[in-house]
Amino acid sequence: MNEGFRPVDWIYSSNVYEVNLRQYTPEGTIAAFSRELPRLRDMGIEVLWFMPITPISQEKRIGSLGSYYACSDYESVNPEFGTVEDFAGLVKQAHGLGFRVIIDIVANHTGWDHRWTREHPDYYRVNAEGRFYDPNGWEDVIDLDYDNPGLRKAMIDVMRFWIERCDVDGFRCDMAMLVPLDFWREARVALDPLKPLFWLAECEEVGYHEVFDATYTWTLLHKMEDVWNKVSSLQGLDAVLSYYDAKFPPGALRVLFTTNHDENSHSGSEYERLGAAADAFAVFCCMWGGIPLIYSGQELPNTRRLKFFDKDEIPWTGRYEKHGFFRLLLGLRKRSAALRSGVGGGTVRRLSVREEKCFAFARKGGDDEVVVLLNFSDAWLTVSNAEMLLAGAFDELFTGARIDFSRSGEISVSPWGYAVLEKKKG
Repeated sequence: MNEGFRPVDWIYSSNVYEVNLRQYTPEGTIAAFSRELPRLRDMGIEVLWFMPITPISQEKRIGSLGSYYACSDYESVNPEFGTVEDFAGLVKQAHGLGFRVIIDIVANHTGWDHRWTREHPDYYRVNAEGRFYDPNGWEDVIDLDYDNPGLRKAMIDVMRFWIERCDVDGFRCDMAMLVPLDFWREARVALDPLKPLFWLAECEEVGYHEVFDATYTWTLLHKMEDVWNKVSSLQGLDAVLSYYDAKFPPGALRVLFTTNHDENSHSGSEYERLGAAADAFAVFCCMWGGIPLIYSGQELPNTRRLKFFDKDEIPWTGRYEKHGFFRLLLGLRKRSAALRSGVGGGTVRRLSVREEKCFAFARKGGDDEVVVLLNFSDAWLTVSNAEMLLAGAFDELFTGARIDFSRSGEISVSPWGYAVLEKKKG
């Protein structure tokens, strides 16, 4: 992180929940989603990230409803969802419940009939024939031109609009690496004085930590998938984590996830991609250093792909079978200094516990200690303290069982299961 920028303090022990408004409720509206806020707060969610809420272009639209990411007006709300006033009201309600709210900013491109194509065609890149285009093969969008100072000012004004009109707390910046880093620096310098903001870049570029508070971890996600598909051993996870430690700045915040809108719709649900290991990897994402990201429907859990360009509602049953699972994990993350991320956060120690089957680690911060055991095998795994070298009594998060390792305690973990141990205080 550049010396000039510091993440907001509240993000270090927080989490992010991605909201897919279109698929969340039968109505698919801001008002309908607002009914879910108390449930999500009870689950421990702290930061709500809304996928783009702006109107979607008609020209070259894909599917019946089009992509959220093909915008036709940056300063309006998709009428399918509601109005700017509706969203401002939702943010106010969310703030009252203790949430922070961030929104998607799609700064690299717009849809083909965005109002700027008529009002400011000079804001766009053109090809050799003088026509708008996109170089990435995305047929429903066209690229903006950041060599134009007018565009830069206009895009900063867009973000200022959402801060001043709706009081948002930050931005998830779509495909941030396709936009020049110096623009994002301009934006932070202009907008941070308005209020403390969280800046999340959808990229895995080391240099973008000069400006952004957090980036993505696709390399890690794909290594998780390799572990499930037996393409990689668990040592492959260690290799990626070591690479991150070596490559990224000390304390760099990374977002950890097993799914999101892109992965679910285009590659499959986490249960397709991670199989029986999905829940153990979800535990990992909540307990390792970083910011856990949870996608709409994971608390169901949703086991199928959702259509991206058409209405395809999350098949809620009203049971929210993973609500308690996430509530326990996010609650522990919030209260334990051992799980705080970033500079000054909890230290981590890998445990040598049958490393071909078990990924185990201990995190410590102040007087707090948390131990995590993830069993990536088809057999029960019994672990003794001779392998972990722990001291004192711990409580297992999900069962409440107390284990006193000063008395040669041991713990058994089910096939593809997990155990999370919190050191007993006092």
